[in-house]
Amino acid sequence: MPERTATIASRSGLHARPAALFAEAAGEQPVEVTIAMQGDPADEALDAASILSLMTLGAAQGDVVVLRAEGDGAEQALDYLVQVLETDHDAA
Repeated sequence: MPERTATIASRSGLHARPAALFAEAAGEQPVEVTIAMQGDPADEALDAASILSLMTLGAAQGDVVVLRAEGDGAEQALDYLVQVLETDHDAA
């Protein structure tokens, strides 16, 4: 299963606007994408298209997350979503 790591760039982490933007982007992908905190011993993978799951994750700026997807288009979807996470959506 393809996976990528990404460092959260937004100053507010995955809260409010950045979480909504990322959930929307994940939901538009042709594959289901999961997200988890890197190093989480439970490796609890959450639905990346769910804003509630993203808020529950509690990812702050600088945290590293792991994205996983499987199926046709997974590699491209993950590459795109890494770019979304590594952009500061709180920048003025």
